[in-house]
Amino acid sequence: MKVGLFIPCYVDAVFPEVGMASYKLLRHLGIDVTYPKGQTCCGQPMANAGYAKDATHLAEKYNSMFDGFDYVVAPSVSCTAFIRLQYPNILRDANHKCEIASHTMDIVEFLHDVVKVKGPLGRFPHKVSLHNSCHGVRELHLSSPSEMVVPKFNKIKDLLNLVEGIEVVEPEREDECCGFGGMFSVEEVAVSKQMGEQKLMRHAATGAEYITGADCSCLMHMAGINAKERKYPDIQFKHVVEILANNL
Repeated sequence: MKVGLFIPCYVDAVFPEVGMASYKLLRHLGIDVTYPKGQTCCGQPMANAGYAKDATHLAEKYNSMFDGFDYVVAPSVSCTAFIRLQYPNILRDANHKCEIASHTMDIVEFLHDVVKVKGPLGRFPHKVSLHNSCHGVRELHLSSPSEMVVPKFNKIKDLLNLVEGIEVVEPEREDECCGFGGMFSVEEVAVSKQMGEQKLMRHAATGAEYITGADCSCLMHMAGINAKERKYPDIQFKHVVEILANNL
């Protein structure tokens, strides 16, 4: 199984430790993983702003760069969902096929569904509150949505429970949006901020030392609010991959 590692632009620029932890974890599990150089933004910001056609050349580059890989794995729920669900439409309009989009996976679902990791994974003796981001719940199905009457499951929690010493909790309204929403946080600043404050409050109410999730953008939003308002100075933020790879 040949795997390509896609590191989204904001992860590369702001959270490089998440990219390094992803590579470290995949290598630890014996995965034949390659990080192709020259990667760029997937084009999600353009499409979210209503300029999907301007993302065509980025989709074409991605499709070409990862041609020949069995899977492409990324530590970003929203970018993964955009590629998998929107690239086929964008490239079809440009008369291109998109073979690799259906094989692009968030690293959580890849480890859970394809590799079927049984553990143990690292050590992290802390109480952690799990953030279930909207794209992960409702587009990639990393966990069961609370608004639907279906059996409960959570792939992120399943993986975290393989980590030695960890205590995993979830906040009240466990899959309610944190308010980031990409362009939403730019266009509706006041609403986005209030949603983030409420979500942060519910995470803090669990008594957790850390807040974790599969999308850096949600963590960045809540961490930014917390850094500015200083209401919960003891809470830290870590992407789930950093916890899974800790002490490996």
